[in-house]
Amino acid sequence: MIDPDAYAVVCRLQKKGFDAYLVGGSVRDLLLGHPPKDVDISTNARPEEIKTHFRNCLLIGRRFRLAHIRFKNKIIEVATFRSGDNSSEELIVRDNTWGTEQEDAMRRDFTLNGLYYDPCKEEILDYVDGVNAVSQNQIETIGDPYLRFKQDPVRMLRLVKFRARFGFNIEEKTRQALIDCRHEILKSSPARILEELLRMLESGHSRQFIHMMTDFGLLKHILPKLARTLETDLADKTYSFLDEIDRLQKEENRTLHRSILLASLVMPQLDHHLSLLYGSKEGKVTLETIHKETRLVTDEIFFPFLQLPRRLCSEMQSILTSQYRFTPINRPTSQVLRIPRNPEFKHALTLLDVRSGVSYELRDTFNAWSEIYQHHKAKNYVPTPRSRYYKKRRKRK
Repeated sequence: MIDPDAYAVVCRLQKKGFDAYLVGGSVRDLLLGHPPKDVDISTNARPEEIKTHFRNCLLIGRRFRLAHIRFKNKIIEVATFRSGDNSSEELIVRDNTWGTEQEDAMRRDFTLNGLYYDPCKEEILDYVDGVNAVSQNQIETIGDPYLRFKQDPVRMLRLVKFRARFGFNIEEKTRQALIDCRHEILKSSPARILEELLRMLESGHSRQFIHMMTDFGLLKHILPKLARTLETDLADKTYSFLDEIDRLQKEENRTLHRSILLASLVMPQLDHHLSLLYGSKEGKVTLETIHKETRLVTDEIFFPFLQLPRRLCSEMQSILTSQYRFTPINRPTSQVLRIPRNPEFKHALTLLDVRSGVSYELRDTFNAWSEIYQHHKAKNYVPTPRSRYYKKRRKRK
């Protein structure tokens, strides 16, 4: 179950005289009998030394220096063993002090992630009783949980993630520290929190994750509007959307674009908002008007804390607006189905598929649009790229 490229990287580092191991989540997944999703490697080779032995290596990061070894369609991340003072409550803002594998293990977040595996010798190095934690299905921090969460509050999201994915029990002191320190999450990097959220939406366990984030009081700090929505009658519909994207990704083994996943989180609130504004009014509501309202709703949900990348945000808003091309507000008596030359249209059609899984009466609508779209694709249909992404800059005189 080990990625052959990761295995090759470990073997080459060892042949060059370095210690090198698979580490963290990949070892945990192997013990649980799952193929590892992300394979990380730790070594005593310094980043510059790693680069000299791999042509396809790129060094990244200032706060946490890493080597990315690039293959055709993936990246193997290689980190140098760290050491340092673990007794300070200050946020970890720079972390480039090298150490041994034992020192590195003591600085990791949870015991189930503190394992090292040598695939060449088929040996596990366990300095934190991690094998026992995995066998007992328990999540426990390495060291004092209050200290660990204050040093890096994103660890609280990772704890909830492991609970949602594997159903592990949370050790009691760790659970209490999570509840007491939840306000510390606002000290984290918004980019890191967004990445954890997106990974969980991709995992097939998004419903459990969002539900637990609500129960532990973390969601109200990072997405307060969504947290308030989940206390209203819209909660069931929101969770139905999460159930459907989980089902598509697990049962049908489909990979949904991140813009579709975020749009699925927003769709119930947007639909409710538009129905209140325009549901009782006569006449067709234009897509331009809907797009303006879509921007307002998405900004209210994600900003100011989570600042979405501009392109991802634009794609999500386009996908959401397109839903009212499929199912117009105050639907006209007859509608001609025309495929727009929109680069996000195929993603918009996928979101309609998600909606039809939540509301089965939309299945005929999805089938009709899908049939027209496939017909256009057969005619070498090419969407028009967005001008602001592809516009050439004029040379200054």
